[in-house]
Amino acid sequence: MDQRELEQQIEGLHQESFSWALGCCGHDRFLAEDVLQHVYVKVLSGRARFEERSSFKTWLFAVIRVTAHEHRRKSSRRLRLLDGWFQRDSRDTSATAEQDSILSARQEHERVRQALEQLSERQREVLELVFYHEMTIEEASEVLEMKLGTARTHYARGKKMMLRHLESDPAFEWGPA
Repeated sequence: MDQRELEQQIEGLHQESFSWALGCCGHDRFLAEDVLQHVYVKVLSGRARFEERSSFKTWLFAVIRVTAHEHRRKSSRRLRLLDGWFQRDSRDTSATAEQDSILSARQEHERVRQALEQLSERQREVLELVFYHEMTIEEASEVLEMKLGTARTHYARGKKMMLRHLESDPAFEWGPA
């Protein structure tokens, strides 16, 4: 793949790549941006090479995951600051119907995020790749460098655990409001 094709592939996957980096970085936006920048430098400089053993997206997500793991150890202070911001932001309510709707959606999103956080790291990663990044379980297993059977097991167990967590939350509403 030549440099121009590489740049086009990266550009086409930027939003999904950022979303995956965000998930790999514990939803620390600053760390995710930093990780993604490092990934792009690695890829465009040739330090990380796409050898076409999988799809470009699968390979790029694996590079993001490895780079995030390298950076995650250094980011505990940023995570605490970001968590404090989310807590303050979630307390911001208003009487308008539109803002109530936004708050309700945020709360629902937060409940799902909290349920995801209750899973093991591997279960959470497999579910995020399959549901949020529309990968197959096989592609997720490649990104996470695990056997397909192991990925399927994490996927099935993760879904069961998510269902248990969400069903036990009395505030969680099923179906359209």
